[in-house]
Amino acid sequence: MKTRRTETGTETEAARPAAMAGKGTGRRWMAFLMGVMLMAAQYAAAQCTARNTAFLPGEQVSYDLMFNWKFIWIKVGDAVLTTDKAVYEGKDGYCFRLKSHTSKRADFFFKMRDTLTCYVTDRLEPLYFCKAAEEGKRHTKDENWFSYHDGQSHVKQRRTWYKPSDREPQEMEYSDSRCIFDMLSILGQARSWNPDDFKVGDKVHFPMATGRRVEQQTLIYRGVENVEAKDGNTYRCLVFSFVEYDKEGKETEVITFFISDDDNHLPIRLDMYLSFGSAKAFLNGVSGNRHPMTSIVAKKE
Repeated sequence: MKTRRTETGTETEAARPAAMAGKGTGRRWMAFLMGVMLMAAQYAAAQCTARNTAFLPGEQVSYDLMFNWKFIWIKVGDAVLTTDKAVYEGKDGYCFRLKSHTSKRADFFFKMRDTLTCYVTDRLEPLYFCKAAEEGKRHTKDENWFSYHDGQSHVKQRRTWYKPSDREPQEMEYSDSRCIFDMLSILGQARSWNPDDFKVGDKVHFPMATGRRVEQQTLIYRGVENVEAKDGNTYRCLVFSFVEYDKEGKETEVITFFISDDDNHLPIRLDMYLSFGSAKAFLNGVSGNRHPMTSIVAKKE
């Protein structure tokens, strides 16, 4: 592995390989936690197609969701990400599916039942994304349909409310010369990129479809750190910070991502800083991975 230098990096646009993240807010932190973590895997190119070198159909990755309460870390839920072969509207490709839920104990404070489903071509080009979310009292479905013409990436987005409501479905359309990704399609493409060219301090900016809008985001590369996961192993990880800026330009770190420094590029841990506490997601198991987990620096005894 190349030595990474500690220095002030440069700001880059999504035309350069870009790191991905999402935005978590308020009481919705739990559901967005996993979506954001999976978007943060590595770097994504501006073009909407790429060669998959990171995963195979049949891969399954599981996580423990933890919350800090009065200096005690408590498990509040689980999440599982699966990858399978699929055909969408006659196009061969992959289906990524992420299911996350809180435990019955945690449901007393905040109930979450989320299923994220994404279809991409065999060249990892986004086709369709759906997030069916029951979060507290809110029960919604966010959908994205992607298309490509006139040298632009296009996305049509719709939010639908499940429970009886006077609210009509919300729809919007957006186009960009850069590729537009959703929470899961970015993971599929990003995992195949080589991060060796990144320098500590480098910033990346990118557009992300959330289901109701397309938001511009910023991620900063921090370097390498060893991290212990819930499977008992310690992994060498690439570290990224998702940051937000206030009107005065003051930077606030929202999430820290720890990504396996090997050819799988799997999220190992995510730390989230909230107004009412701290949250973490820990890897607790993986099967069907394409490459050996060479980022393991210490195995459980």
